Amino acid sequence: VLSSASATSDEEAAAKAAAVNADTGAPTIFDKIISKEIPANIVYEDEAVLAFRDISPKAPVHVLVIPKSRDGLTELGKAEKRHEEILGRLLYAANIVAEKEGITEGFRVVINSGPSACQSVYHLHLHVLGGRQMKWPPG
Repeated sequence: VLSSASATSDEEAAAKAAAVNADTGAPTIFDKIISKEIPANIVYEDEAVLAFRDISPKAPVHVLVIPKSRDGLTELGKAEKRHEEILGRLLYAANIVAEKEGITEGFRVVINSGPSACQSVYHLHLHVLGGRQMKWPPG
């Protein structure tokens, strides 16, 4: 059994390692899910957005929402004016996911941006979390 301290340390190490290749344009695991090379439990999909269950959930409902086109949007900290529409689409899709999952009474949307926030996949993604009481502060 991992202690929470070593699990946190592992998460931080993984985030730092992932950041090295953040802007290389190399396909991410999410690109492989979009292209159906890797299977995923899809919750919602439209022409611009894909939402699927996280394989390592941190809450009873834990769904990732991603843009189908990365378009340089590897992390929120790299957002540009041209990304305004997709950023809005991602938040709206998070709401659709919450409705589909029956958690509209309370859910959290988290975006990790950069290695200090433990971002581990450099393809912007939103975590939609719910199905239990969320705590504050989040961490």
